[in-house]
Amino acid sequence: MPVSAVIPAAPFPIDESRSTARAMGQIPFDVVVFDLDGTLADTALDLTASLNHALGALGRPLIPAEEVRRMVGHGARALLHKGLAATGEVNEALIDEAFPLLVGYYEDNIADHTQPFDGVEAALAALDARGVKLAICTNKLEGLTLALVDALGWQDRFDAIVGGDTLPQRKPDPAPVHEAIRRAGGGRAAFVGDSISDTDAARAAGIPCVALTFGFSDRPAVDLGATALIDHYDQLLPMLERLG
Repeated sequence: MPVSAVIPAAPFPIDESRSTARAMGQIPFDVVVFDLDGTLADTALDLTASLNHALGALGRPLIPAEEVRRMVGHGARALLHKGLAATGEVNEALIDEAFPLLVGYYEDNIADHTQPFDGVEAALAALDARGVKLAICTNKLEGLTLALVDALGWQDRFDAIVGGDTLPQRKPDPAPVHEAIRRAGGGRAAFVGDSISDTDAARAAGIPCVALTFGFSDRPAVDLGATALIDHYDQLLPMLERLG
């Protein structure tokens, strides 16, 4: 995808001080949008515990975290569907029965083991210092997203947060990506993610996507179709500069 394919600037005035800081830092984007699970934070152990809590209540075998990492990215119901399919019969009645068990357990234990990936805090601070607006666009339910953001101490870090139920659409539909950019103030944007729902959403939104090689994905990172790949967050700012 050509790097020049971007969303036209939104009809919002861009803060001149932030634009100046961005120019000085050579970051060619007004907004950087991030996925959450497997992108900003390693949530695998807490998601695994929540899924296994629901599966155990149904008498199903437990699923190891490494398998759950390949199931994440399309929201809680999709995760539960995959977990049920991996352990036996799956149907909507079973999903409806187990869904509140998964979500309730996760809400009560949302950050028992979750940590930001190495280098995330420094990268977010560096982008903010250069005047770049930061946004989250995730398929995690909005309420759970806000709870996790609070638990990680990021209450004031992001300019916009769009969850999986904020709009009628969710990734890979581009609408949540557009909405995150709009809420963050508009302008030229890039996406950072780890799964096919992220890269497909960014492509549909017409913006470049940097994919992580260490996130949660059901396929190798090289097969995601991202604009660029990085192996560590210390590569993010230089990569964003190159994409300009």
